[in-house]
Amino acid sequence: MPRPSFIYFDIDDTLLDHVAAQKNALRHVFGQYRCFKEIDFESFSQAYSRINTGLWKDYSLGNINRDDLQNRRFRDSILEAGADNSESESIGRDYIMAYRNEWKWIDGAREALENLSKNYRLGFITNGFSETQKLKIESFGLSSYSDHIIISEDVGYLKPSPEIFNYAEELAGSKGEDVLYVGDNFMSDIQGGNSAGWQTAWYTSEKNDALTSQANIVFSKFEQLTKTLS
Repeated sequence: MPRPSFIYFDIDDTLLDHVAAQKNALRHVFGQYRCFKEIDFESFSQAYSRINTGLWKDYSLGNINRDDLQNRRFRDSILEAGADNSESESIGRDYIMAYRNEWKWIDGAREALENLSKNYRLGFITNGFSETQKLKIESFGLSSYSDHIIISEDVGYLKPSPEIFNYAEELAGSKGEDVLYVGDNFMSDIQGGNSAGWQTAWYTSEKNDALTSQANIVFSKFEQLTKTLS
């Protein structure tokens, strides 16, 4: 693969461990509300994960708005798990506060940014709500690596929409084939980046050759990415 002139990174579950933060925040609210006393945590967690994923997909397609997503993900998940959902709005607010206290780096991600920033121009593209993603960016000092930070809600498009990649490419001032996108999500990051004509690096433990062959780089540890790009 040709050496890229610009590297964009996804944030959630690429640089920061969103999955662990989400699960810990769900455990927090599960232990705080009486409505959960008659159900088990795994049933609730699985219902939330499935429903939240579906709602984010609908949101990305423009089928629902932000308020619909935020209101329905707990209301519907609690109901499906078999509990009283009358306090779902309060649970949703408490979840957001707990989630913000659980953010942590993915192992090796910060060191990779430090090393790669010495030889490459970097940037970040992230789906998510603007105020939450801006707090992550501030809390983990991502703006010290780049001022090319693109949040889907701010630009009006979510990955894998081509518009967000086109916007990022113009901002970087690099041609598509000279841009590398590093992310964990096959559809949003790898297929989205490929469709934009970018190079892609997939952070995954996936072993399916039919899938992994679609990325220019496949890695499960950030040391592998840094070594490949050195």
